[in-house]
Amino acid sequence: MKMFDFNTKKGLTLIELLVVIVIVGVLAAIAVPIYSGYMERARRADAKTALEQIRGAQEMWRAERGCYARDGVDCQGNALAGTAEQKLQTTMGASPTVISPYYNWAFTVKTGTAFTARATPAGTQAADGWLEINQDGTKTDQAGFVYPDRKSKWSK
Repeated sequence: MKMFDFNTKKGLTLIELLVVIVIVGVLAAIAVPIYSGYMERARRADAKTALEQIRGAQEMWRAERGCYARDGVDCQGNALAGTAEQKLQTTMGASPTVISPYYNWAFTVKTGTAFTARATPAGTQAADGWLEINQDGTKTDQAGFVYPDRKSKWSK
C-alpha cells in the first residue's frame, strides 16, 4: 500500500496564477471605463429628465398664475416667500436635487414670460458640461450645440 505519491501534481504553478491575474486585469481595464461612461450618461439622462420636469412645472405654474415662478415675488411683483424651486416642488413632485443629485440647479426668470433652467454638473459628473432648457423648449449645452444637433449632449 502506497501512502504518498509525490509524482502527481496538485495545485497551480506560479505561471498559471500570473496568467489568470493578467487576464482579470485586462478585463477590468476594459470594463471600468465602459461602466464609467454608462454611469455618466445615466446621470445626464436624469438631469435631462429633471430639466424637462422643471419646464413642465413652469408651464403649469404659468397656466395657473399667469407668469413663471420666480424667487421671492409673485406675478404682480409682490413679495412672496420661497425660491422658484420651492414653489415648483409641489408641481414637480420632487426637488431637482432629489431627481439628480449630481447637478447644481439654477433658475433664471428673465420676465414673466421667459425663463431658463440650467443643470451644472458637480462631483464625479463635473467634466460633463452644463445643460439648459428655456420656455420654448430650446435645449442647449455648454459647447453651444442646440438639440437636435447630434453633437449636443441632449442627443447622447
